[in-house]
Order: sequence, then C-alpha cells, then structure tokens
Amino acid sequence: MKVIILTGGVGKRMAPIKKDKCLIKFLGKELILHQIEKLHNVGLKDIIIIGNPTNINTLKKLCGDNIEYVVQEKPKGMADALLSIKNIPEQVLIVSANDVFDEEAYKNVIDTKGDSVILGYEVKEYFPGGYLIVKGDKMQGIIEKPGAGNEPSNLVNIVVHIHRKFPELVRCMKAAKTDKDDQYEVAMDDMIKEDYDYRVSKYNGFWGSIKFPWHIFEIRNYFLDKAEARISTKASIAKSAEIIGKVIIEDGVKVFENAVIKGPCYIGKNSIIGNNVFMWNYTHVGEGCVMGFSSELKYSYVGDNTNTHQSFVGDSIIMDNCNIAAGTITANYRFDTKTVKIKVGDNLIDTGRNHFGCIIGSNVKTGVNVSIMPGIRIGVNTIIGPDVVVDKDIPKDKYFIIRQETEIRDNEI
Repeated sequence: MKVIILTGGVGKRMAPIKKDKCLIKFLGKELILHQIEKLHNVGLKDIIIIGNPTNINTLKKLCGDNIEYVVQEKPKGMADALLSIKNIPEQVLIVSANDVFDEEAYKNVIDTKGDSVILGYEVKEYFPGGYLIVKGDKMQGIIEKPGAGNEPSNLVNIVVHIHRKFPELVRCMKAAKTDKDDQYEVAMDDMIKEDYDYRVSKYNGFWGSIKFPWHIFEIRNYFLDKAEARISTKASIAKSAEIIGKVIIEDGVKVFENAVIKGPCYIGKNSIIGNNVFMWNYTHVGEGCVMGFSSELKYSYVGDNTNTHQSFVGDSIIMDNCNIAAGTITANYRFDTKTVKIKVGDNLIDTGRNHFGCIIGSNVKTGVNVSIMPGIRIGVNTIIGPDVVVDKDIPKDKYFIIRQETEIRDNEI
C-alpha cells in the first residue's frame, strides 16, 4: 500500500510564520520526519510526498531518495493534489503532513475492512469541520460544518483515509461536478451512491492539527509528553544549575551557573542557557540559541539561532534567527482576564487561551526595553526600536520606532 502525504497547501492562516507547517521542528526534527517515522513504525514505508513548487526541493533534501515526490503546481485543493500523481497506485493511505496522531490511528484504519476506510475522530462538543453520516460502521456521507445541534454523529472526518480501489476514486474525482473546493468529498459521495463499501474507523486518541500558529503549542506538548528525559553526555552543565523533571538537553548545549530548567522542557543542539535563566513549563528552545543572563521563558516555543537577554518570554512563539534584546517583555495576560483574540486575515479569531503572549516571525530584532502586548504578531525581517510598546500587529519588513523629544540645558539648580 502506498502512503500519500499531502504537503502542497499554503498556510494562509499561519502569519507571521512563513515556514511550511510540516517543516516546523519539534525536538530537533521537522514535523514531516516525525510523521514518516510513525508510518515506518506501523510497517508503511512506500511513500509519495505531494509538495508544491516552493517546498519540494527542501522536502527532497530532508526526506531522502527512498520516497517518490510529486509537485502540485497550484494550491487548488486535495483532489487536485491527488490528480497530480501520474502513476496511479491500486491502494493508498492518504494523510496530511500537518495532523499528528498516535500510531493507533494508522493501525485502526489498516485493520478495518472495506473498499475505503475513513478515520472518524470522536468529539464531545461541536467541532467546525466535516461530520460523518454513519450507519453501524458504514459511512453514508459527509456534512461540512452542520452547526451545533445538527451533527449527524459525533464523528469528525480526519484525513487518515484508505482507498483500496484508488483508480475508481480517481475516476470519480475527474468526473465530480462542484463549484466548491470539495471535489474529493463529492467523489467519495458519488462512490457511496455507486454502492462502494465505505467504512468508518473510530478513534479517540490524540489528534493535533496545525491550522493556526498557537496550535504549535499542542504539538510541542504532545512530543514532549511522549519523549523520555535525557541529557547528552556531550552537554556541559554547571554544578550550580538545577535540572528538574523531564528535560531533554541535546549535544553541545551549555548550561551556565544558577540556571534553573524545570521540565517538561527541550533544549536543542549547541544552545546556551545563560546564568540565572529560568526556563519552565513546556518551553522548547531550538538549535544554536542563546538564552542570555536572567531571561525567563515560560510555555514558549523558540526556533533555531534565536537570542534573548534579560527578557521575559511567556506563552509566545518566536521563530528562527531573532534577537530579543535586554528588557524585552512579552505580556501574556489581559487585565480583564478574557481570552486572547488574534486577527487572521479579516477575522478576529479567539485562541481560547487567557495566557498568550506574541507570535514573532523569523529574522526579527527588538531593541532594549520593548514591551509586546498579548496576541501581537510581528512579521518577518522587522526591527522594533528601543522603548516601544507594541500594541498593534506589525507587518513584515518594517522598522518600528518611536521619536522622543529631548532637551539638554544648563543645570541652574
């Protein structure tokens, strides 16, 4: 059976994060490599990766030569991605590179009989997605976002799909008639009407999907919870430093005097944790970083080659190659205690979190004593000048400063 991993979409809701979601690193390894490892663990090693023109070369270099690669030229949906495959296999397992499951999910669909098997995730409250219409273990159809109270079942459609007659699905996708971006779903409905045997495999284990930036927290927590504590023998830990709980420290890390790391936490290769740093509560620091003197990092995700100094980074996401100068503070709690909302496109989205700092894209620099309010997004390649209170989103490639009037005069006192 061929596995098709979908990576061709464009993450429009992830701004200011420009990195493809499947290339975001967790515990020192890109998400797609975690996905491939899970597939290998359940015996699935014949893989096709469908990428796009901007990520395909990176995927090839990262994932190696034992994988088949297909390019989806334009982000025109799931059916278009599948129709980009030239040599159509007989049987396929289709998965999204941005969804994370326990291996049990893959085993469940493989062990379920039927022409096609759809993973049905069991939800306890309304979820704004596609709901499966089921009768016993047979699938009757899918209803997209039916609204609370109108759900046909408690099973949400998740893209872990087996098609044992994939050429027939290809035929139906080519023939599907629709004005929406649902050619794949219409094709499946047409097959069900033609009496193909569609089954549902129920699943209630972990499911995490990166749709918005703050979903990075969920995936980070999952991998940290699954991992075992370890401190590399090639790391250097000062005697006065405290390592408490589940902490993963990679090769080449240096932890200086009086630093406190209270797990779960992760520190990537060749990073430096400076004197008096306090790092705790699921903080994840990438490779080649310097968390400088007296910085505090709480529940945050920090990319590779990023530096801080005497800063507070709380419940925030800071991507690669950033420099967070001394005195920079990321406020992570509203005075009114309400959940933090973030503007995505033209919509204000509730993150559901009452503790949330900021999202900073790659190659950002802050000056000394910068204060960043909850829910703020700062675009890539932007510089924030000293003493600025950032209370609005800053686009990419900007220089944001304040101008103060000063006067020097003789001391007549």
